[in-house]
Amino acid sequence: MTNFFSSNFKLGILGGGQLGKMMLYETRKYDIQTYVMDPDQDAPSRIACDFFQQGNLMDYETVYNFGKKVDVLTFEIESVNLQALVKLEEEGKKVYPSAKTLEKIQNKGRQKLFYKEKNIPTATFTRFSNKTHLTEGITSNKIKLPFVWKSTQGGYDGKGVSIIKSGADLVRLPDVECIAEELVHFKNELAVIVARTPSGEIKTYPVVEMEFHPEANQVEYVICPARIDNEIAKKAMKVAESVSRAFEHVGILAVEMFLTQDNEILVNEVAPRPHNSGHYSIEASYTNQFEQQIRAILDLPLGATESKVAGIMVNLVGKEGYDGNVIYKNIENIMKMKGVTPHIYGKKQTRPFRKMGHVTIVHEDINEARKIAERVKNTIQVISE
Repeated sequence: MTNFFSSNFKLGILGGGQLGKMMLYETRKYDIQTYVMDPDQDAPSRIACDFFQQGNLMDYETVYNFGKKVDVLTFEIESVNLQALVKLEEEGKKVYPSAKTLEKIQNKGRQKLFYKEKNIPTATFTRFSNKTHLTEGITSNKIKLPFVWKSTQGGYDGKGVSIIKSGADLVRLPDVECIAEELVHFKNELAVIVARTPSGEIKTYPVVEMEFHPEANQVEYVICPARIDNEIAKKAMKVAESVSRAFEHVGILAVEMFLTQDNEILVNEVAPRPHNSGHYSIEASYTNQFEQQIRAILDLPLGATESKVAGIMVNLVGKEGYDGNVIYKNIENIMKMKGVTPHIYGKKQTRPFRKMGHVTIVHEDINEARKIAERVKNTIQVISE
């Protein structure tokens, strides 16, 4: 077995945002040497890696040459040059998740077609090459209003997603390839984190429930365990495992789902990396998602996924009307609360709805934790000077 610890072994991470930074907490714990590349010279991960390189993640040569320096390469963001990953794999470099997995996920249209091909339950959809094609689809009644519009490329944190209620709503949409998805009247939005190793060991975290901000379409609260029936939770975990096996992914896969009014599970989309819906695990689980990612991609035994205690994660996002050098107003007030842990991502500049950190609340009683989470949300404010 490779000696990963206190050795010359090099783990490469494409992307140096908060997910990379939280992964680096774990590599430092195990003394694993890390190389990180990010376009931002002041990326959050910069302070915690052994070697930092500023570079364009979509540039073939830059990604390829970076990958040559490391023994295993992973990513914390899907927007990376796929062809460079393919070439590195052809030359024997270990890339996890694989280029083949990323290719199916990177484009939401391809992702949805993959679900259809593999009989994975998902909302009915139609793929359109551009805005004109979409408009024709509406006028010819190929799709019915209202529907959910999604850009196939580059959408995240609620960006690249809109509910289209009338023809007038099309005006503000960009002219890009997209999917029009049937509007699902769901009871809950759920997520399951699945971890899988190259050897095929697979472990699933408990089902979490996500509460969204109505305007920003961003997750406000992640609640673990989800407040759902045990049979539904088992069904959601089974679906998540089937998605993981279909993608043959390695590492962490976050599977976001809808629970419909008649208790069916529909897969919304996936992320092949640590994910917002798993942040609660840092304080609440036996093995947090970031350590599990490292274990999985290095083909080490996976850790226990059970929760030690109920956990709720609150996203800290930039307050509307503030732009500039960040201030975490009233942070000392939430630090006085029992079971409350803030995580600051290290982004120096705030702007409305930008993810700047998160707070975890742990408690034996999930309903009590939810009340404390509300207090936290109403107390701390991410503003600027």
